[in-house]
Amino acid sequence: MSYSCTSREAVCNSQDASNGSVSLNGHSSCSVSGGIDSNITIFNSPLEPDAESQAAMKVKTGCNTTDAGVPVTTEEELVKNSVVTPEDVLGLQNITTNYLCGPENNVHNIDFTRFKIRDMETGMVLFEITKPPVPESARDKRDLDPNAGRFVRYQFTPAFLRLRQVGATVEFTVGDIPINNFRMIERHYFRGQLLKSFDFEFGFCIPSSKNTCEHIYELPPLSDEIMQLMILFPYETQSDSFYFVDNQLVMHNKADYSYNGGT
Repeated sequence: MSYSCTSREAVCNSQDASNGSVSLNGHSSCSVSGGIDSNITIFNSPLEPDAESQAAMKVKTGCNTTDAGVPVTTEEELVKNSVVTPEDVLGLQNITTNYLCGPENNVHNIDFTRFKIRDMETGMVLFEITKPPVPESARDKRDLDPNAGRFVRYQFTPAFLRLRQVGATVEFTVGDIPINNFRMIERHYFRGQLLKSFDFEFGFCIPSSKNTCEHIYELPPLSDEIMQLMILFPYETQSDSFYFVDNQLVMHNKADYSYNGGT
């Protein structure tokens, strides 16, 4: 059985980024402990937004639906396409092995600088990370791994699997080109089974801005059998995050998950 989540409101809080922002981490992955029963690890955490910024930041809500009527696609087909669309990735039946676009497709210079997950019921922060500045010695792009920052490894406690609603706050900067239609599709799999699919729109982003959005994830219930397997087999739960501007894929990030933290 598969699930999907479609956003109902597109909101962003934009700020002028001319005063500087946190840069991409030079590492290709990071492992962070966090969960209901454990402490979170925070890397170079920035200051929280002020009261005015918090008031301006609205919540984007989602709902569970099914991906009906979407043609089935394969990774082998999509890697041959010069343009990958939202409909293309919604038709995928499994996690991708490779990236469907390269860093050079990010012509809008979208840079994710901070990410936070919280339990909407209790408000508890479950996970938070910011990307530290790139060392001066690695400022030259020729010295950087082209896939740096495109993969993240998460570790949560088993209790995370029983949450019904979480909020994911993302902070990102954009380059000097305005973005009118910025969309994310995120698909989660366990051992080839699609567990959930989320579809969010970020709204308009002004040029050279820093933006903060919170997406509300309505998590579908999982059977006790599936949850037990996800706990017993860490990092076999995986996700693809696809980012589109004007219905064209510009970024593709990947992640995997462990739910045995604290055990």
